[in-house]
Amino acid sequence: MIRFMDSIMPFLLLCLVILLFPRIIKGQVICSGPTYSPNSTYHSNLNRLLSSLSSNAIQRDGFYNTTVGQNSDSTVYGLFLCRGDATVPDCQECVSDAIKDIKMPQNCPNTTQAVGWYDKCMIRYSNTYFFSIEQDNPTGIAYNVANATDPTSFMKLAVDTLRAVAKQAAYGGGSKKFATKEANFSDFETIYSMGQCTPDISADECYNCLRKTSAEYPSCCFGKVGGVVRAPSCNVRYEVYPFYGVTLPRSPPPYQPPPETPSNDKSKISDRGKNSAGTIMAIVVPTVIFILLVSLCFFCHVKRRAKKNDSSFPQESDVDIYSVASLQFDLAVIKSATNNFSPDNKLGQGGFGEVYKGILSSGQELAVKRLSSSSKQGVEQFKNEVVTMAKLQHRNLVRLLGFCLDAEEKILIYEFLPKKSLDRFLFEPGNRGELNWSKRYKIIEGVARGLLYLHEDSRLKIIHRDLKASNVLLDEIWNPKISDFGMARIFGVDQSQADTSRVVGTYGYMAPEYAMHGQISVKSDIYSFGVLTLEIISGKKNTSFYISSVAEDLLSYAWKLWKKGTPLELLDPSLRDSYSRNQVIKCIHMSLLCVQESQALRPTIQSILVMLGSESVTLPDPEEPAFFVDHSGIDSNKAAIIDGNRSDQSTSGSVQWSVDKDPITDLYPR
Repeated sequence: MIRFMDSIMPFLLLCLVILLFPRIIKGQVICSGPTYSPNSTYHSNLNRLLSSLSSNAIQRDGFYNTTVGQNSDSTVYGLFLCRGDATVPDCQECVSDAIKDIKMPQNCPNTTQAVGWYDKCMIRYSNTYFFSIEQDNPTGIAYNVANATDPTSFMKLAVDTLRAVAKQAAYGGGSKKFATKEANFSDFETIYSMGQCTPDISADECYNCLRKTSAEYPSCCFGKVGGVVRAPSCNVRYEVYPFYGVTLPRSPPPYQPPPETPSNDKSKISDRGKNSAGTIMAIVVPTVIFILLVSLCFFCHVKRRAKKNDSSFPQESDVDIYSVASLQFDLAVIKSATNNFSPDNKLGQGGFGEVYKGILSSGQELAVKRLSSSSKQGVEQFKNEVVTMAKLQHRNLVRLLGFCLDAEEKILIYEFLPKKSLDRFLFEPGNRGELNWSKRYKIIEGVARGLLYLHEDSRLKIIHRDLKASNVLLDEIWNPKISDFGMARIFGVDQSQADTSRVVGTYGYMAPEYAMHGQISVKSDIYSFGVLTLEIISGKKNTSFYISSVAEDLLSYAWKLWKKGTPLELLDPSLRDSYSRNQVIKCIHMSLLCVQESQALRPTIQSILVMLGSESVTLPDPEEPAFFVDHSGIDSNKAAIIDGNRSDQSTSGSVQWSVDKDPITDLYPR
């Protein structure tokens, strides 16, 4: 009996959590944009717009957008969208309550843009036109606190179901672009999922938005029994209870028993009562026993599987590519999108293979990374990049859209970024003029925010290990996105450092303790970030820098100028006409702190963002950078020759560093 109670207890606890979990998810409001003055024309127009939205909540299709104002500086655009299953009274009530909530001073204090998500509706307003434009940022996320018994399998089924819902809502959801779907996870758990888009965007845009928001789940809600991700143009949600309205079949008319002939035969009445009681017992008792036996078998099975998963938080060793199988593309689709990998579609080539531009039949553009058969990136590294990227979602990280693993083909599909990589603008003279100082500073800040997410804010702690200009991509408005996570290392939540027997990365960007001793930490990425920032400031590539009369590498050149008191001589000559002197000096100072030999002295990424965001912060004096290798041979003070499994401190070794087109250097530290 004790064993039975141990088995049934998780089921009872899960039921309790689900029953107690609030069915109405609390509203989420995100405010942005410049502020407006109280009692201004914009404020007046906003109040008129919100009043119009409230009075038009009787729309039967649950969607309404409108514009108030004529002057471009004071015009307000707004809309509401009610959940596809909401009744008119439900819609009216939700919109009315949402407007009251979003007008509260503590929610959006005089901001010109806001989006609020509630259980049965969304409301949005802005000072810029956004109708019929698909937008998947910002996102609002909430999840059920309960964990599934088998997180990996549960998440896979949930994402698969959401993917099917996305397609149904976009292409078969009618004018409401709304769909629901159920999937049985076990005899006791059913996953209820829902997807919806604003009706003003196209079917392809709807599908794209829902796919992107669904991709948030492995990162935000892994193994949770419920979660919702909302964007301005769409939202997706799943639970293990029917949270949306279920249309039930029409009930049959009440059963009318035939009239009985009155009788005084009390013995017949007594026998009828006995027969009824016996029938009830014959049905109820076996049913109860059957349910208990099934529960016992089910939870014994769960308990056996639970031994294989000591924690509901997946570690690097127990997450595999099948947990993101919903992102898999067919090879035929990729070949069609790239015109069978036509040379005309080729965007570039790296050490692992070639990158092509692809266009799906829907018109969506892709960046297709096709790994060569001779690539040093094997199946395990490929899986690592897929699983890592599927769990990471941030505006400063390139977004993984899918992958293809078919026989010898290993293909990664990313969002297409029209400006390609940062190195094209930094190191190619014809493009360098497009990067003014404000854009460069924006890129430095964006990369820092991406690292903050990797190191501290994501569900996993990620060490990139190959941060450099060619692995920073740029979107159409110069937002940087860190890419290429094949070499990334996943750390435990409380883990701060690890050792590896195989050093991988790019010469010139690797921290000395990593290159020489295989010690990995977040400070390894900080070192690379410092090198990258010096490249952004100077427009010179560290691995090809050489001025024999001054210095033999970019770091030593920057250090000598700093000690000389002329740091601005490092600045790219193309920026001399327009730049912020204080910002440039601050960035050089920060970079020199990042490339110090002692990793303990290097700042954290949080400190770096404080430095970048403040004009008054006092920075400590940097120590001499780590010059452990130079271009002419070996630095007599801090050199290390690394050859196979041998590492010798020497000034006369015969092994020389070399720089080639392969961005990955495989080393084996002592």
